[in-house]
Amino acid sequence: MTGEIYDQAGRPKPVEIRLKKDDKKLLVSYDDGHEFQFPAELLRVESPSAEVQGHGASQKQLVAGRRHVGIMELEPVGNYAIRISFDDLHDTGLFSWAYLYELGLKQETIWTSYIENLATQGLSRDP
Repeated sequence: MTGEIYDQAGRPKPVEIRLKKDDKKLLVSYDDGHEFQFPAELLRVESPSAEVQGHGASQKQLVAGRRHVGIMELEPVGNYAIRISFDDLHDTGLFSWAYLYELGLKQETIWTSYIENLATQGLSRDP
């Protein structure tokens, strides 16, 4: 997907979204110059769906065993988000442009915390 996609709140807007299926990555470039490369695994375990996030901060689920997850499809949702269909059949989260931007900015911290939480719970990235 290319072209300008508008965010009505005046926040940075994506100008390019590229799925690299073979690499299991999503690349998103924003109009403020930020470019983020998201591994499918990170997007899956941080899905904004109620299944993962719950209905409050204390209800967030730790999703294990997704090291090899891939992205099958991207579907635009209005002018504000995309729905990502993963090959483990999860497809209920809407990834808003603002959520992806925030995730991109905090990606390293989020990933480190995810790995630490898996270890604490005795879980693995492997299926």
